[in-house]
Order: sequence, then C-alpha cells, then structure tokens
Amino acid sequence: MIEVNQLTKRYRKVTAVDGLSFSVRPGQVTGFLGPNGAGKSTTLRMILGLTEPTSGTATIDGRRFRDLPRGLRHVGALLDAGDVHGGRSARSHLWALAASNGLPRRRVDEVLAEVGLSSAARRRVGGFSLGMKQRLGIATALLGDPPVLLFDEPINGLDPEGVLWVRGLFRRLAAEGRTVFVSSHLMSEMENTADQLIVIGRGRLIAAEPLADFTARSAKQQVIVRTPDTATLTALLTAEGAMVTAHRDGSCAVTGLTAARIGQLAFDHRIMLHEVTTQTSSLEEVFMELTAGSVEYLAGDQR
Repeated sequence: MIEVNQLTKRYRKVTAVDGLSFSVRPGQVTGFLGPNGAGKSTTLRMILGLTEPTSGTATIDGRRFRDLPRGLRHVGALLDAGDVHGGRSARSHLWALAASNGLPRRRVDEVLAEVGLSSAARRRVGGFSLGMKQRLGIATALLGDPPVLLFDEPINGLDPEGVLWVRGLFRRLAAEGRTVFVSSHLMSEMENTADQLIVIGRGRLIAAEPLADFTARSAKQQVIVRTPDTATLTALLTAEGAMVTAHRDGSCAVTGLTAARIGQLAFDHRIMLHEVTTQTSSLEEVFMELTAGSVEYLAGDQR
C-alpha cells in the first residue's frame, strides 16, 4: 500500500505539492488525475525517493522507498519511457537491472515475452518507437514481480491493441492483489480501467474516492422520463423540488431527483412510466467541471 501524508514540495516561490494526503490500496487500479501542472509527476517522484519533499512523508508498505533493499522486488515503476540508454539492447538494459537487484536472468526473457518484445530483445532501444519504449518501460516495472506498481502516462504511443493489452494487464495485476497506481491524461481510458481515483489540482487533493462516486458528483446528472401523463408527473416532480425540461420527442429531463424517487412518486400516484433512464456525465465532463478552478494553463488565454 502507498501512503502519502501531508506531502509538500516547494521550489522557491512555487508550491508544486501542497499538504497532500491519500492512500492507494492493493487489489484495485487507482487512477491519478489532475490538470497539467497539478503536481502529479512531482508526487510520483517523491513516492519513489527521486525528489526530496519539503515536508510530509510518502511510504510504501510503511517504509520509504529508499529504505527498501533491492527496490525492484518491492516496487516497479514507469515514469519516463524515453529514459533509457539508446545504445543498449532491450535485453541488456533489463539484464543490468536484474543483476543490480539480485534477480535471475530468466526473468528478463519472461517479462520481454509478457510485453511482446521477445523478437526485438537484441535491438538497440534508440531505434524503438514510442510504443515499444512504453512496453520496455512496463517490462522494467514488472521485472522484480513487485507487489506495488506505479505508471506515469503508460498509454502514450500505444496502438489500440496495445491499449487493450495494458488495460487487461492492469486489471490482472490488481486482481492478483497488487497495488496499481496509474497517472494518465486519457479520461476515457481511466473510465474503462480505474476502480478508484485520486484527483489533485494545484498540488492539493480534490477527490479520493471510487470512480462511480466521483462521476456521480456532477451537477449535470439527470433522469430521462417518458410518460403518457406528462403534465401530472411534471407537477408532482416540480413540487418535490426537481427541475423538469420537456423535449420535443415527448420525454422529459429531470434533475434534482433520483430515478428511484421518480419511480416511487409515479407509482404512488398511479402514473404510467414508459421510460426511466439515468444519464450520468462522463469522467472527462466531471473532471473538467470539478477541476476548472485548478487549471494552471488555459488555452486561448481564457483567464
């Protein structure tokens, strides 16, 4: 488990991370979201001991990463797929890491096969595409068969097949009881992959909750209702404090009441319903809505 407690990082007058606290638990995929400049990469680097915090702590299973012997056996991470010596082959890169962490050489070929790079094992990394470098980075994270895994933008450069593979990989790793922490700007992918979300803005925590709870926060959530007695139902719903908007196709959009409450009111007053459908906002819509005040850089100088 990853635990972050009052983590703060200041660079002179700039506060990149500001009193951040959250936990990332095993057995689920946790998405890490935030606008550009929110402090996500800085937070990941502090968790891995690559950046010294100004104050606060970041621990993995109760210990700082730097205090874990043979770190790849405890934590696997992909922060920058391009941060590999271009003159080395994929196999020699992984061999060096395996040797420094006391891992058997056979593990190198196992992870290369798992990420689909067996045929490219002897090729120099400098000639790899971005997608191949991402796969090599994921192989590096898996090398020590660790219980905790962190990934920063792992989908970048992958083709559709690769995206589906990564999605399945993360879910499998979580199902095995591992802690899987994934930072990404791709909301649609997080919507299909994450169970939990950590959302930050300007270095501060905005949300730490299940994906379903986060998307339910939207003020735009509504229920579409269709009935042969629109006028009577509208009067009932309005009296309950709901806002009802009629559509040209005969349906109504209701905000302020749940589908269950609408159904109960209709049943109590013997109003027939032909349709009751809850429409929730997408993760991207809710994210944009809740982080609007935390955006560091706005296109078109909208501030």
